[in-house]
Amino acid sequence: MPRPLFAALACIALSVASAQAQTLVATSNIVVRALERSLDFTSDTTTSIRDLKVVVEARDDAASFVASGGSIRGAHLEAALHAIRRQAPDTRSASDLELAAAILAL
Repeated sequence: MPRPLFAALACIALSVASAQAQTLVATSNIVVRALERSLDFTSDTTTSIRDLKVVVEARDDAASFVASGGSIRGAHLEAALHAIRRQAPDTRSASDLELAAAILAL
């Protein structure tokens, strides 16, 4: 393969990988901000999500879930995901992986 063509393909591959990484970061930031807004609102009206016992207990499961890329699912995490989606309906469109990352960010 000629060098210019190889260099062009390498540049394209790098830009695609960068775009995918930026999309993942942007999506995660959107979910975390939505969850924070919900947390701020619910702290004034009812029990805050970050104070829910089920969410606190799910931190270890959330860490395992995120580290395994979604392969390891614990019972505490499942309960926390259900509680978060019930408490903050705007998080229902978020993936389990995004919510697990948000639990870790709390």
